Amino acid sequence: MLALVAYGCGDDDSAPQTEADPTATTFDFDYTIPEGAGLALDAGEPLDILPAELDAHVGQVIRIVNEDDRGHVVGPFFVGANETLTQRFRSPGEFVGECSVHPSGQIVLKVTA
Repeated sequence: MLALVAYGCGDDDSAPQTEADPTATTFDFDYTIPEGAGLALDAGEPLDILPAELDAHVGQVIRIVNEDDRGHVVGPFFVGANETLTQRFRSPGEFVGECSVHPSGQIVLKVTA
C-alpha cells in the first residue's frame, strides 16, 4: 500500500514541494521503520532511524517503508502502518517538523536546486 499524505502546519511557502512517485525503482534516500518501533517509543526507547537533518536536491526521491503496526510522522509526511511512502522533491525549500522516529522529535528537510 502506498501512503501519499504530506502535511505541514501553517502557511509555509518556503517548504519544499513533493509529489508521489510510485514508479520509482531507485531511491536517493531509503529508510525503514521496523516492526515494533511504536512499542519501543511507548517504552521510552529513543529511535534513531532518520537523520535530524536531511539535505536533498530537486529531483531526488525518498522512500520510507513503515513495517510498524502504527503510523509515524516524518516531517511533512505521514506514513501509515505497514505502508510505503515514495516522494520526489519538486522544488527547493526548507521544512522543520515533527519526526516520531528520531530522538530529537524533529527533522529538518532542506531541498536545494
